[in-house]
Amino acid sequence: MKTSQRQEKEFASFLEKYKRLISKVSGIYCHNPEERKDLIQEIIIQLWRAYPKYDKKFSPATWTYRIAFNVSISHLRKRTSRSRIREAYKNEMEWLDFAPPPHDERLEKLYHFIDLLKPMDKAIIMLYLEEYANKEIARITGLSVSNISTRKLRIKETLRTYFEKEKTH
Repeated sequence: MKTSQRQEKEFASFLEKYKRLISKVSGIYCHNPEERKDLIQEIIIQLWRAYPKYDKKFSPATWTYRIAFNVSISHLRKRTSRSRIREAYKNEMEWLDFAPPPHDERLEKLYHFIDLLKPMDKAIIMLYLEEYANKEIARITGLSVSNISTRKLRIKETLRTYFEKEKTH
């Protein structure tokens, strides 16, 4: 299926608006710069594929987070045939290749501790740090609001424990 130039321009504009969000999600799941770049490209590919079917009942940010988190979790599970898919799209669309912004040194320790969490817990804490309400986090992750509340408390306690252990060493 050939895409229209209008749709490509709309998507490029959409990417420009949400590239920081994509970069944050990828930063939570990948710290290796090359692997992170691969993950960003994979997220963009999935966003591109889903873009024509975007459901307007979700905000664009919610929709983007949901896809980015799902792709990131899948990325952790499979690390093999990605490059073949990416290369096919990379040759067609130059906007697939954007570099993530440099890491803030102050966040490195937090990212390290978040990296120790389970994949779904990473998504929850990322959305919490982005100041999303429990209801919106539930909508993005597919979990119940009460489950989000419980998990947030446990995640915060786990992170607090990591920081306390860091101080004693």
